[in-house]
Amino acid sequence: MEDEKHAGPEKGEFITSQEVSDADEEPEALPSQEDFWQPPVRFGNVPVEKEPLGWDRRSGFRKLFPQVMLPIQVVERVSFGHPDLEPNRLFWGDNLHVMRQLPSESIDLIYLDPPFFSGKQYNVIFGDQNELRSFSDIWEGGMPGYLIWLNARLYEMKRLLKKTGSIYVHCDWHASHYIKVEMDKIFGYDNFRNEIVWTYSGGGIPKRDLPRKHDVLFRYAKTPDWKFNTIYREYNELTSKRMQYIHKGIMVDTERGTPITDWWTDIKVPTGPRNVEKVGYPTQKPVELVGRIIEISSDPGDVVADFFCGGGTSVVAAAGMRKVDGELIYDPSLARRWIGCDISRVAVAITADRISQLVEYENERLFAEESTGKSLDSFPVADITIEHWGVYEADRLSETPPAQFREFVLRAFGAKPDGSQTGIHGVKGAVPIWVGEPDQRSQVTAKDVEMFANAIRKTARYQQDNLREGVVLAWAFRPDAVEAAEQLREMEQTDINFIRLDIVRIDSPRFREIVSALSTDHADYENFLTFVQPPHVEVGFKRIAARTYIFDVSETVVLNAGAEIINVQWDFDYNERFGSTRGYSFVRGKKKEPALQAQYEFPRKGTSRIACKVQDDMGGEGLWTGEVEVT
Repeated sequence: MEDEKHAGPEKGEFITSQEVSDADEEPEALPSQEDFWQPPVRFGNVPVEKEPLGWDRRSGFRKLFPQVMLPIQVVERVSFGHPDLEPNRLFWGDNLHVMRQLPSESIDLIYLDPPFFSGKQYNVIFGDQNELRSFSDIWEGGMPGYLIWLNARLYEMKRLLKKTGSIYVHCDWHASHYIKVEMDKIFGYDNFRNEIVWTYSGGGIPKRDLPRKHDVLFRYAKTPDWKFNTIYREYNELTSKRMQYIHKGIMVDTERGTPITDWWTDIKVPTGPRNVEKVGYPTQKPVELVGRIIEISSDPGDVVADFFCGGGTSVVAAAGMRKVDGELIYDPSLARRWIGCDISRVAVAITADRISQLVEYENERLFAEESTGKSLDSFPVADITIEHWGVYEADRLSETPPAQFREFVLRAFGAKPDGSQTGIHGVKGAVPIWVGEPDQRSQVTAKDVEMFANAIRKTARYQQDNLREGVVLAWAFRPDAVEAAEQLREMEQTDINFIRLDIVRIDSPRFREIVSALSTDHADYENFLTFVQPPHVEVGFKRIAARTYIFDVSETVVLNAGAEIINVQWDFDYNERFGSTRGYSFVRGKKKEPALQAQYEFPRKGTSRIACKVQDDMGGEGLWTGEVEVT
């Protein structure tokens, strides 16, 4: 996102970690705050913890969370008609590892609404497998485990911020005091700028406690050169009348109002089923809240990031949407470039869908205002690239060109592409690697194995250094290929020309074990390299009244072993680009289970084109499109 001359990656492309990572650099030092953390001499030798929980002086947070350099897969590019603009980026994957593959000092503002330390069940919103694994890890060890997990991510966010950048961390009473202490260690006590209190109403009233009706947002700058724009709020009517007079010899600007303080009482929580913001996300924050933060700490053209984007509120705000009279209206002064990321595949689907919906609604509004002379060009929205890290769509991978497919597999395996030797695709250390074809139906043959062995024999390492090893990576192997590899190994006892070939399926647990073993013995890391298949979506429907139909996806076939449908989205006015009909993006039943049926009343009779997206809890997503003759 650094160079606006480039239109960004296209669907099906891969971004390798070596192109964008700072991973090989030494850990960035923590701020020196000797005076602040000076031990109290008069009390004797009292230990003072100057470093954040989880920090290692030699390797930073990589001792507990080692680097895993996997490629990024661009699975989709959602187009809004302005390919010349740098696309916004939406990531599905563990945000710690996604951030480690982004360039230092590339982001102007980070808004962070991480899981509150309030219990797993409260924070697990979507319930897909990656989310469940992540949240189990967060709460291992109580508050210290939570803070170590968060600190590793805050440290990477500091690296990503530009020198003029700021970060806002949204939390509540459960952990705010602990987070403040850790952020002082990571960002520096002197770089703390504000503790913003956001107050709200609603909810129940406890019998033995005061109602808890506020959240806290900590604002830190990276350096003393932070950006800041003063925001004003209007005076109330009484104050405005009183201020019309000269006060102490100074005429007050009553039109501008008064600068907002760190106590925000004027932003309401989005409630009610008809609220334009609601997507069914229980911890959803108001667009107005994040929009205000964007106004304060960034300028048009800046990059805003949210690495816990959840239901997509921050992305909607960064896209330039402002709430006016109950509707979200595009405001160019608020539009920014943005990066979003979430561990949940459903969250990513909902976020992309919200942007598509808003673009569609805003274009309809602009075209309706014929008297203004506005057109589509009045609403220049950049495309979105949806990018995966750690869990990859096998179907899309198998459709890529052979050279690109081989580079992806080699990078994932921890090897380097190297085409200098005919018949060898890469090397891992000194070991040659050969990669099969992209098509999942293809199988490696005995002839392929023999050709690779002969290619190894021609290398200088084979002839000079007695190199006798190689690895074959592919989707599948024919029995004769397995037999040929075994025969080559058996020659070790009798023939100096022996070659030990290891044959490994790309989608096998063994492939993942080899990759994860390079970095860590962390149990969850073996899940980072997984291939998923899209569900085969089947939609049935029947008419129950005039222009009213029930749609059903219960016959959908989920292809990932052990997976279940976790979410269904419906677009009842489909036109090439999917954008769910309002209220049909995250629908749940009485027990919060995904609704497999949807009832919809069409606005008019005639042919309607509809679409349905289904996500399973392993990360597979399938799309169905069709037509309905509405009567």
